Amino acid sequence: MLRSIRHAVLTLGLTALAGAALAQNAPKLDLPRPSPKASVNQTVGLTEISVAYSSPTVKGRKIWGEVVPFGEVWRAGANECTKVSFSTPVSIEGKPVPAGSYCLALLPQKSGAWTFILSKNAELWGTSEYKESEDALRVPATATAIPLRERLAFAILDFDDEKGTLAMEWEKKRVGVKFTTGTRDRALAQIRALQGDDWRPYNNAARYLLGAKLDPALAMQLADRSIQLKEQWNNVWTRAQLLHAAGKKSEALAAAQRAQTLGKGSENFFEEKEVAKAVVSWK
Repeated sequence: MLRSIRHAVLTLGLTALAGAALAQNAPKLDLPRPSPKASVNQTVGLTEISVAYSSPTVKGRKIWGEVVPFGEVWRAGANECTKVSFSTPVSIEGKPVPAGSYCLALLPQKSGAWTFILSKNAELWGTSEYKESEDALRVPATATAIPLRERLAFAILDFDDEKGTLAMEWEKKRVGVKFTTGTRDRALAQIRALQGDDWRPYNNAARYLLGAKLDPALAMQLADRSIQLKEQWNNVWTRAQLLHAAGKKSEALAAAQRAQTLGKGSENFFEEKEVAKAVVSWK
């Protein structure tokens, strides 16, 4: 009897060890997630904007009003919270938002404006622990009809250096909010504080102001300072464009011709065609 018991215990032990060994050697099952992780990253002026989210599919379901109920805060995705980050302060629908990371949520409505929400609690999972008292922002969002989009996606739309639209698209809805970045104010603050003896930053600053059509008098001062430090075809060409924009055509032509002369001796005369075209047309 004792021998039988010992044999049974030994057999069970060996079986358990064999099972553990087989489990360790079994191939890992790596399957696609129903709502895979996704992200969008975009530089808008001087601001880095990123959105990290999980992307569910429609799968023939009725999304709005059923899968996503109207009148209830929704995490705007699946799994962990949809997280949006701003590298600088921004304004969303006219309201300030400090730089940082936030959980993004939406409050869908059957008709009228939806609500766009940023929560200061950036570690939410779903909305079970969501608290309105932790909101960093709550503003109206515009919902519009779009062609069917099977997978939920976020996008930064219609952006330039200063502004854009942050939008979510899923099923046949696009929900967006407009934002501004304050790029020009930040750029001007840097430009006005510019110091040093390198000609390049002064020329770059003058070209930025020229392109943005900001403060032409300051732009000319910067171009002149750049030329004073080291005359190059680049900064002389910047000055020529500033003169032409100010209506001083004869001075602009002379400056363009000077830039052309300087550029012929340069290995990096990458705007040669533009300068040559200006010399001909400005005559």
